[in-house]
Amino acid sequence: MNNKLKKMATPYLIWLYVLALAPAVFMFILMFLDTEGIDTEGLKFTFKNFAQLKEPSTIIALLNSLKFSIISTVICILLGYITAYYLYKSHLKNKFLLLTILILPMWSNLLLRTQALANIMEPNNIFTSIFNITVKEDAKGLAGSELAIIIGLVFTYLPFMILPIYTALEKIEPMLEEASLDLGADEFKTFRKVILPLSLKGVVTGSVMVFLPCMSGFAIPEILGKGNIVMIGNLIEQFFKNMNYNIGSLLAILILVLILLSIYLVNKFDKEGETIL
Repeated sequence: MNNKLKKMATPYLIWLYVLALAPAVFMFILMFLDTEGIDTEGLKFTFKNFAQLKEPSTIIALLNSLKFSIISTVICILLGYITAYYLYKSHLKNKFLLLTILILPMWSNLLLRTQALANIMEPNNIFTSIFNITVKEDAKGLAGSELAIIIGLVFTYLPFMILPIYTALEKIEPMLEEASLDLGADEFKTFRKVILPLSLKGVVTGSVMVFLPCMSGFAIPEILGKGNIVMIGNLIEQFFKNMNYNIGSLLAILILVLILLSIYLVNKFDKEGETIL
């Protein structure tokens, strides 16, 4: 049966290598070449592209990405854990329906969601039109600010935090919580000593699922930031738009290495079953 499944998975593996591995290898080669645009004449092997990593624009974009990703991930942890814990402790019959409602925005196009959010953040938005609210001519909306980007990142990736935390909470044996209460621990101590450590796998998994797209994405800062704030994804897009494929590939590979490293750490964490408390 296993051999049959492996044979059935062969076409998928071929497409995976072609669509994922091949572009990564191509970009890895490009970042060591000295060429302009798609000119293949006079290709030279060089390390000078790495000098871009010391440029102020790259450092600022990287720091912006780290700042917004960390802030958004922390907010998602707080909101996501509270939401998941409420669903876990509640006796609602329609938990599946609530989870479906939470992940429903993920089924729509990211660009459409982000553009809709950007329109709401404008001074003259749909709510001012519906309720006939007069807005001052010099009024400024949230769009184009750092807060707008953080709101957009949290709004987009919060479901990726809720689902793994809720799954981890559901796997906890109810007897462990009952035993803790029977031994004299109050609810807060039971949560701190039993529930939280056992649910940390979900927190770590959710953190990676939120942090990585926040770090590498460009659509949200581009639309909500209105070009005022540049993150590493926007910088990569600019290099590729200007046909500077070498430096664009270098930065893309840098992000890819960070992603692979994060996935490795999460897999190691989950395999060993340890907690960070």
